Amino acid sequence: MPKRQLPEFKAPECGRLTDEMTSAYEDIGVIVLRDFVSPEECQLLKNRAKELVDEFDAGDVRSIFSTTDQTQLNDRYFIESGDKIRFFLEKDAFDEAGELRQSKENSLNKMGHAMHDLDPVFERFSRTPALAEIASRLGFVDPAIIQSMYIFKPPKIGGEVVCHQDSTYIYTEPESCVGFWFALEDATTENGCMHFIPGGHKLPLKQRNYRVGEYETRTEILDNEPWPEHLKMPAEAAAGTLVIFNGRAPHLSGPNLSEKSRHAYTLHVIDGNCHYPADNWLQRSPELPLRGFA
Repeated sequence: MPKRQLPEFKAPECGRLTDEMTSAYEDIGVIVLRDFVSPEECQLLKNRAKELVDEFDAGDVRSIFSTTDQTQLNDRYFIESGDKIRFFLEKDAFDEAGELRQSKENSLNKMGHAMHDLDPVFERFSRTPALAEIASRLGFVDPAIIQSMYIFKPPKIGGEVVCHQDSTYIYTEPESCVGFWFALEDATTENGCMHFIPGGHKLPLKQRNYRVGEYETRTEILDNEPWPEHLKMPAEAAAGTLVIFNGRAPHLSGPNLSEKSRHAYTLHVIDGNCHYPADNWLQRSPELPLRGFA
């Protein structure tokens, strides 16, 4: 039986998505674009991430990011990160004595959520004419980058990401969230690549997360129907690949129990013409207004 694949294309010149690409995106909810960024661009971002990690004092932070426990959703350090660069550790990063099991870099789950605005290397990577062109061809009128995340998915302890829709957490009225996920290292089934449910973006929004206090959030169940996870397909991606997916597209990834990390960088984009509720967990100071790709 042939291996099932998500819609995959060679990256188009200057981000000019073809009708076939936009049709596949509308039908499946996700497209994979090979060779969108060069190995050199991937390495530049990895090098800068390492510099930021080296400057980070892990002894001062014990904030863990886990989609299975979701403790970060009521963590002030996390809640205040929408306009900052902050670091979040893996659930299994610490041993019984409270010490890191692995190096600092190999203990981190992710870094977020405003590198694209606060760091010049990340900003150059995040704001390009090609990405602006893609946003235009996907129908954005006023694209705005709401957050950036550097995902480490470290060897041996990289945590599972349970099935979810990003619009649960990045909600607009009407919904407009789109994810731009860049593989900075090869993502395989062995080191925890993403999986998507094709066409799942046509399902209802199943949950909505919102603030109920300054540093407290709640997740409301909107639809109890289980995910059809038996339909999931792997999004294996060589370094340099861009995966674009609808905010309602259900996706997940397994733990990384391999010896290889799976570094990736994600941007989430919303349309500035849509209403962004004040009770979304991710908020920004007026001193750092949302910007698009320019």
